[in-house]
Amino acid sequence: MDLATLRDTDLTHLYAAADAYDTAHRAVGRLQERWRDGVDGRIADSGWSGPSADLARPALHRSTGELKAARTELRQIGRSIRVGADALVLAQSALRKALADVRTEGMSVDERGSVSWPAGSHADRDDTEYERSCERTARQLAGRIATALTEAEAVDQALSARLRHYTGRARDGSGLDPVTATTDRLDPGLLPENLLLGGVPGEDAAPAEVNAWWTALPADRQQWLIEEHPDLVGNRDGIPALARDRANRILLPRLIAAYEKGGPDPYGDLKLAGFRSIARRLRDTDGTEPPVLLLGIGAKGQGRGILSFGDPDTADDVTSLVGGLDTRLQRIGGGDADRAKAVYDAARRADPTRSTASIAWLGYEAPLAFVEAGDPSRARGGVDAYRRFLEGQRVTHQGTPAHVTAQGHSFGSLLVGLAAQKPAGIAADDVILVGSPGTGASHASEFSVGADHTYVGAASWDHISHLGWYTADPAGADFGARRFAVDGGSPDFTAHSAYWDDGPHDDRTSVDNIGRIVSGQGSRITGAAGRRD
Repeated sequence: MDLATLRDTDLTHLYAAADAYDTAHRAVGRLQERWRDGVDGRIADSGWSGPSADLARPALHRSTGELKAARTELRQIGRSIRVGADALVLAQSALRKALADVRTEGMSVDERGSVSWPAGSHADRDDTEYERSCERTARQLAGRIATALTEAEAVDQALSARLRHYTGRARDGSGLDPVTATTDRLDPGLLPENLLLGGVPGEDAAPAEVNAWWTALPADRQQWLIEEHPDLVGNRDGIPALARDRANRILLPRLIAAYEKGGPDPYGDLKLAGFRSIARRLRDTDGTEPPVLLLGIGAKGQGRGILSFGDPDTADDVTSLVGGLDTRLQRIGGGDADRAKAVYDAARRADPTRSTASIAWLGYEAPLAFVEAGDPSRARGGVDAYRRFLEGQRVTHQGTPAHVTAQGHSFGSLLVGLAAQKPAGIAADDVILVGSPGTGASHASEFSVGADHTYVGAASWDHISHLGWYTADPAGADFGARRFAVDGGSPDFTAHSAYWDDGPHDDRTSVDNIGRIVSGQGSRITGAAGRRD
């Protein structure tokens, strides 16, 4: 269905048609009652018997059944038209509201639903920011228009198929079969909940498309999806953080219950421990500041989990940490959550006037053993998921765009680095690489954020950071990144995991530098010279 058709169609005609069928249904009902009482009933009570009566009674009963079936068919046709009309009215209203908002924003829309805006020209306006804001608004409006058209097309197809069904039954006489008519039900495709589910964007839909679909839904439909289908909401990039959190808090106990039953999943025990760890973290932080939001939870592969300290949709500064070697699901509720909270606290120390969201992200198959960290395929496999997550944060953020920092630790720095080398880059302003064995890049200028916004932390006793497995050493002077000072650590392997230590007796040099970068104050870091070895 095209834009003009949905916008301009007078849907009152559909209700008039439904009323006509309802009138016919009532008329046939009255005829059925007169036939039953005046003909069929009287003959049945007359005492008439014999060969003629034996032939007449089945015919009379058949006519009674056909009248009943006709009455049922007419009721179902009227109901189908009315339900379809209701759904089309909702889609039409959503379209007209979106078109009105296009005009309010000073934008324009073509017959295909594409939204455009006038070029920036005011000298006192930051045209880059203007274009970015307009692009975001236009994308949301175009998504709302597309969602309305998609829903209308689905209704149109379902209703047309249903009316063809009834027309065929009228032609061949099967509509007058009492059994068939009684078991015939409203097309499930016309039920409101199925129309809603049919409009859910596909898994490959861009976060902007998902966001446009979600924001176009009335609040009661959003709530129904959260409660009845949390799996369709909780892990979709482009859906606001609070909605994802509510859905995932419904989904988490279901996952725990399912994995407590056991099964053939080779990672079953690993996932169950992770689900329980995250549940404990949510329980222990309930009602605390900052709010802890569960932005993702799932049983794919080794398990998936995303936990945020603070709301990324409203925060001034947003950062997400990708863990590396041995980042199992249990760490999202444990050690990685502690690191995210340490970064949150450090950013707040760096600038108490700004709000922060600090996220622990596990959306890929992290290596669980040292030998697996030598294979970059696991990092490559998580690149698209991480880029989509960052883009989802961008489209759901409210107000002035947030300052976004992508953090990668150990093997996770390879994933972040590969993502930042994609032609379209990543939706981040700064990149932090900590304890990195390499990123696949020879120079920091290969990242979409540029060398001046690429920061590296590498402790002298962090053996992993000296490996240089993946092209150049990010902490090397020739790499071109901005290296920040960290605690040198001890000769054992603990240095690789000490960058976020923020206890009362810990050296906070590293985590405080990370906090400064996250809060947009990279110029205030304590610098360190790049390696020459």
